[in-house]
Amino acid sequence: MKFNKELITYLISGGITTGVNYILYGTLLFLHVPYLTANSIAWVGAVLTAYMLNRRWVFHSHRPIAGELCSFAGLRLFTLLAENVLLQILITKLCLTPFPAKLIVSVITVIGNYVLCKFSVFKKEVAYHG
Repeated sequence: MKFNKELITYLISGGITTGVNYILYGTLLFLHVPYLTANSIAWVGAVLTAYMLNRRWVFHSHRPIAGELCSFAGLRLFTLLAENVLLQILITKLCLTPFPAKLIVSVITVIGNYVLCKFSVFKKEVAYHG
């Protein structure tokens, strides 16, 4: 099996990002912040962490930061919306508590985020040999 450094570094940075997300989410729940608000605030911290790690360590990007960060956060907005909708369903319709619901939702968003980053935000420039 071929060693894929990009995937390994993505998984490690994803673990760090997930840790930031869960620490913020759990802390805010502990402080009695409503779960959708807590998730949205935790999302901001996680997106900033993920961007820094993905830019430097995973995809080694040298593009201008402002546009790339906007693109990164903009695409991740879709995952925030998906997370909040899925959390709402799992908590209100399936009667899960906020933290286990977040664990389930995270599996879906981690996969989605990798695909969005790999093929959109940090896609490699194709050299033209004409």
